Amino acid sequence: MTSLDDLADRIRMRSRGADRFVVAIAGPPGAGKSTLAASLAARLPPAETAVLQADGFHFDNDLLVRLGRRDRKGAPDTFDVAGLDVMLGRIRAREDRLVAPVFDRGLDVARAGAIEIGAQVRLVLVEGNYLLLTRGPWAALRRRFDLTIRIDVPRAELERRLLARWHELGWSVAAARAWVDGNDLPNVDTVLADSGPADFVWSPDPAANRTLDPNEPTREPPVA
Repeated sequence: MTSLDDLADRIRMRSRGADRFVVAIAGPPGAGKSTLAASLAARLPPAETAVLQADGFHFDNDLLVRLGRRDRKGAPDTFDVAGLDVMLGRIRAREDRLVAPVFDRGLDVARAGAIEIGAQVRLVLVEGNYLLLTRGPWAALRRRFDLTIRIDVPRAELERRLLARWHELGWSVAAARAWVDGNDLPNVDTVLADSGPADFVWSPDPAANRTLDPNEPTREPPVA
């Protein structure tokens, strides 16, 4: 049985001796990526650990309206993937002082310059839906990661969580249902169908957690 403490230990072990170690935490909408990232960060050295949200690179709503994609916000093509790639490159280059955006779900906007990643940070946990996609511009991000984690949650549970998310933000039952059916679940299906393998698969059911052989490489080494 694998615990969060075990996973944090794995990150510590794999990152030993690295000046900068970047972990991808991927999974469909509603899987609990932010929760897992925060839980792992709490178990790692606080001064050396930062969390980067891929959601911080959402296109602004006004731009999505102009692009005719406002009703599909959160789909793979509604993010500044190139900007995220540049940020990951800067992270790997260990620039002295980086500032990055975060996504404010309550306001439904990305806030620029919201977190700082200082030179003392060794461990960067990147969380996002599409970090393991094998097609489109997202596929190029794979080379930036030293370790990959995919969260595995049954689709029915994802649907339940997503409906609850919008209800908690004040949406009506009908509005939440329409958004989940027309937007969130198609994004869930994209992640489930088009994501590549991960070094570690994390499940809310500890008995289902599993890892690949750490001695068997799954990809080319990360590049700056």
